[in-house]
Amino acid sequence: MSSNRLKLNADKTEFIWLGTRQKLATINVIPLRIGCQTINPVDKVRDLGVTIDDELTVDAHVANVVRSCFYQLRQLRSVRRSLTIDARHTLISAFIASRVDYCNAVLYGVFAKVTRRLHIVLNAAARLVVGTGKYDHITPALRNVLHWLPVPQRTEFKIAVLAFDCVRGTCPAYFKDVCVPVSEIAARSSLRSAERGDLFVPRTRTMKLSRRSFTVAAPVVWNSLPAHLQSPLISRGQFRAGLKSHLFKQAGGHFVLRV
Repeated sequence: MSSNRLKLNADKTEFIWLGTRQKLATINVIPLRIGCQTINPVDKVRDLGVTIDDELTVDAHVANVVRSCFYQLRQLRSVRRSLTIDARHTLISAFIASRVDYCNAVLYGVFAKVTRRLHIVLNAAARLVVGTGKYDHITPALRNVLHWLPVPQRTEFKIAVLAFDCVRGTCPAYFKDVCVPVSEIAARSSLRSAERGDLFVPRTRTMKLSRRSFTVAAPVVWNSLPAHLQSPLISRGQFRAGLKSHLFKQAGGHFVLRV
């Protein structure tokens, strides 16, 4: 580091071991020495606003988001009678929905009990916007007034849009080789999946962690879309609109949640 004129700040540096509970139990947890500095391992770190724990359960991240959202909701409730519905909707989108959707691709494949906590936040935010009571059924407002998708479908929406950009070649450079069409693989070019425009899904070694990576999640979500959304003739705006309609239909059973 000194050759590159860099100096380690031990007070702001953290490192973490990632793995399953069984694998973590076999690791000899000792401090990491870099030069004359000693860095102790931690069980969770914060990176770009996302709290990552050692088992990638995102429980800590969701807890932070829920805590932050309910703080903002308490502040907004104190002035809700002075705001129009449109103003409340705008504020909720800025202070609540943006937090729920920020980096929500990390929620792909997590347990339903984790995403349920975020759905409770959306329910509370919807009640504040439309002015319904605490015990009133909020599903019609979520679906028919606000047009908000449930949390799992919001996650799929984000991943599908990123996959669309990868397929069209408009994605960031570091995503360039993530989504590979089956038709471009010589040994698979004659398969029906190649004709449908499917993406290659790489093999995974672990069920719990590997399938949640974007390398796997993006092809899986893309391949699950109907043919008209995979068409190379539609624009990005048309894709987003059609995707939201598709996910609304897919989420029909998820709108029965009442909190």
